[in-house]
Amino acid sequence: MKINQQCVVALTWTLKDTLGEELDVLEEPVEFLMGGNDLLAKIEEALLNHSAGDTVELQLEPVDGFGDYDDRLLFLEPRHLLPDELEEGMGFEGLPEGCNPAAPKDRLYFVSDIYPEHVVLDGNHPLAGIALRIVMKVHAVREAEEGEIGRGTLGTGFFRMEVDAPDELQGPGITPPGPRTLH
Repeated sequence: MKINQQCVVALTWTLKDTLGEELDVLEEPVEFLMGGNDLLAKIEEALLNHSAGDTVELQLEPVDGFGDYDDRLLFLEPRHLLPDELEEGMGFEGLPEGCNPAAPKDRLYFVSDIYPEHVVLDGNHPLAGIALRIVMKVHAVREAEEGEIGRGTLGTGFFRMEVDAPDELQGPGITPPGPRTLH
């Protein structure tokens, strides 16, 4: 079966910057919904009409990937407004209560620097402003089920800025899979 706009594709990939530094590797195949919200538009476009076994190479400029870096999305916030257990790279949906009210509420913010009295929160995607090279291997292609199409996602969201796990992965004793800062 060839990849089309309403199918599910199982992929692995290696993601590098233009200098060849490896940024992310997906070693085990993961399924993504084509024509939904799981993949970037340029990746979907490059995958069209390929089949299982194919390798697809693509260069993504920032405009086609995660956008240009916007320094207006950097916020210096008082340290006491954030959790005690804080590490660089942690993500927050919106800024915590008491932080800059002018900050967009519908963004994910990542801790970029921690100082004794302040924390720098960055609303840019970690890959914003970076041209990327991605080599993808197609492992399987199947028709999407009606429910998958209706949801518009398989819940993988690797190319979306998510901090929380999908609803079906939340609950006592459930740990969301994988790092959630890169994808």
